[in-house]
Amino acid sequence: MRIRRIKDRLVRSLAIPILSRIWRVTPGGTILVAGLALIQTSAAVNAEPNNGRTETPIKHLLVIIGENQSFDHVFATYRAPSDDHVSNLLSKGIVDIDGRPGHNFAAGAQSSAVETGTFQLAPGSKQAYALLPPQTTGNLPLGGSDTAGPPFATDAGALAWETMFYHQYAPLFDPHDMTIGTNPFPKYVLDGRIANVNNLPNGPFQVTGLTPYDFYMSDPNHGFFPEWQQADCDITHATADNPSGCLNDLFPWVEATRNANGIGSGGVALGFYNVAHGDVPYFHALAREYTLSDNYHQAMRGPSSPNWNFFGTADEIYFSDGYGNPATPDASLIMNPNPKPGANNTPINDGGTFVNCSDLNQPGVATIRSYIASLPYHPDPHCVPGTYYHVASRHPAYFPDGTIDTLPNALPPSSVPTIGERLSEKGISWAWYAGGYNRYVADPNHTASPGYCDNCNPFQFSTAVMSTAESRAAHLHDAEDLIRDIRNGKLPEVAFLRSEDAPSGHPDSSKLSSFENYARVFIEEIQSQPELWAHTAILITFDEGGGFWDSGYVQPVDFFGDGVRVPAIVVSPYSRGGHVGHVYADHASVAKFIERNWHLDTLSSRSRDNLPNPITGRNPYIPVNAPAIGDLMDLFRFGHDREDAPRKNRLDGQNHDRD
Repeated sequence: MRIRRIKDRLVRSLAIPILSRIWRVTPGGTILVAGLALIQTSAAVNAEPNNGRTETPIKHLLVIIGENQSFDHVFATYRAPSDDHVSNLLSKGIVDIDGRPGHNFAAGAQSSAVETGTFQLAPGSKQAYALLPPQTTGNLPLGGSDTAGPPFATDAGALAWETMFYHQYAPLFDPHDMTIGTNPFPKYVLDGRIANVNNLPNGPFQVTGLTPYDFYMSDPNHGFFPEWQQADCDITHATADNPSGCLNDLFPWVEATRNANGIGSGGVALGFYNVAHGDVPYFHALAREYTLSDNYHQAMRGPSSPNWNFFGTADEIYFSDGYGNPATPDASLIMNPNPKPGANNTPINDGGTFVNCSDLNQPGVATIRSYIASLPYHPDPHCVPGTYYHVASRHPAYFPDGTIDTLPNALPPSSVPTIGERLSEKGISWAWYAGGYNRYVADPNHTASPGYCDNCNPFQFSTAVMSTAESRAAHLHDAEDLIRDIRNGKLPEVAFLRSEDAPSGHPDSSKLSSFENYARVFIEEIQSQPELWAHTAILITFDEGGGFWDSGYVQPVDFFGDGVRVPAIVVSPYSRGGHVGHVYADHASVAKFIERNWHLDTLSSRSRDNLPNPITGRNPYIPVNAPAIGDLMDLFRFGHDREDAPRKNRLDGQNHDRD
C-alpha cells in the first residue's frame, strides 16, 4: 500500500502518464522503474492556481445528496416532455400509467430461495411467490413526537427542531411537512395505508392511493451482502440485454431472511411512487424542466457510508494502521454472511464492517469473486492482498477538532486520495456543507448535534483534509452557512450538501417529500442570484437505493459494485428541455465531471475515475467497453441555446420495452 502511495504521488507530481505503465513491483516487493530516476519533488509542483479556467461554462457545481431512493421507486411512471425514452416500469410494461400491473408485469416477479450452506450469490431452490409478501410498518414509530421526532406532533415542534439548525432560516424548510404522514399502526404489522396490502400481486406495487405521497414508510434491508444476493447474479442467466445475468428477483426473501428475527418489512422493496398521478411533485417538475439521468447508479452494493465515501474518493476505503498501510481489524468487525447452522440464509455476522475480498477463504468472498471472474470483460475486482475494505457504515476517524476517534466503531485515519485534495492543489475552492455541523463542532463530547451525519462526510475520514485546522476551517461547514454563502456571493466552485437527518429522505427516519422541500430551498436560493445561476450546475442525487427494487441494468464494475440506479437530476441553465440522459454513470462520475471541467488529475491509479467513458451499441444503457462510467457531460447541452424547446431523441430502431 505504501508503494502504491509513492507511485501515485510520483505520477501526479511528475505528470508522466507512462510511469504507471513502466512501474512494477516484483514478487519480493522490489520496485523496478525502467529508464527513470526517482526524483524527490515538492507537492507544490502541481499546485498552480486554476485561474478560473473550466472546460465548460459551469463555474460552480453544487451536489445535493439525499438518502435511500432507487430510480424506479421514484420515477416508475415518468414520461419526459421532450419525448426522450425513459427506462422505467412504465416503458417496460411492468406497470401502466395508473400504477396497475402492465402487460409485462411478470418481469418484476420475486421468488423465495433456500440457502443453508455457505453464502451464495445465486441461491437455489427458488420458488415464485403466489402473492408478494405484504408490506409492514417495520420499525416505524407509532404516531409523532415533538421531543423524539421526526415525525413531529405539531408544527411548533417541527419548527423548533429546524430552528436549532437554521435559526432565522428555519421557516424556509416547510417544517409542517414533517408533521404529516405519521404511522398509525404498531411496529411490524401490516401497513394498512397500502391498498390491498394483504393481497398484492407478485411484482411492483404503488404505495400511494389510500394515503397521500408524503407519509413515513418502513426501511428495507440494504446491506452489502444482502444487496448482492437480492440481485441473484449468475452468468448463465445472461442475455444480450442483460449481459450481467442479474435477475433482481430475491428482494423480499432477502429482506426476511437476513434479519436476525426473521421479520422484515415484507415486500416494501417493490413499492413505488406514481409521479404521473402527482407524487414527488417538485423533483418531477425539475426533471421535466431540466435533465434527468435514467442510468445513474449507487457506486457500491450496500449502505450509506461506503457510498458516501465514493463522492469524495471514487474508491473504496479500508482498515489501516492510520498511516495508509492495511491492517487487520478485530474479528468481530469482519462480516460473515454465511447462514447460521439450521437457518435459511440468516447470517452468522452481518453486523460487521469489513471484508478482505482478496482471500477466497473469507466468508462470502468466493461466490462474488467467481461471478466477477466469469464476466466476459473480466473486471478487476480491486482487492489488494491483505486489505479489509469498508462495506458497512462506520464513524469516521476524526472528530471535528482533528482529534482521532479511537473507539472500535470508528475507522482509522484514511490516506485514500480525495477530490478535495485535487481541487486544493489547483487552488479551486470547495466545501462540504452539512446540517448540524456547527452544533457538532461546538460540543466537546461530539454528541450534541442530533441529525448531523458524520459517517456521510467522506472528507471527515481523510487525514489530508482533517489533520490541520486551516483545512477543516476552509472546507467543512454547516448547511446554514451555505445559505449565507449563496446570498453573499461566496459559493465555492465545488460544493456538496447533506442535510441533517430529519429532511434527508431516508425511509423510516425521514421521507422523500421532506428532502424535496429541503433541496428546493437551496436551488431557489441559487436561482434568485442571476449572475451565480447563469454559470451553476446543481446535481440532485441519492447515496444509495436503500434496498428498493429497480428494473435497470447494473454493470458489475468490481467486487464492490455497482448497485442499483438512483435518481439524478441536473438543474442548470445548460440542462433545460426535460431531456433524459442514458450514459452509464455512478458516484465516481461526479469526480470525473469535476476533473474534466476543472482540468484535474485522477485521484489515484486505481480509483474509478480512471475508467473510460462508455461506448454503446444497439442498447444505449449497456457499455460495450465495460467497465466504463460516464463523466455526466451528456446531461448538459453546451453550445446550444440554453432556453431551446424540447427536442425528440428516440432510440431509433429499438424496442422501448427493453432496457
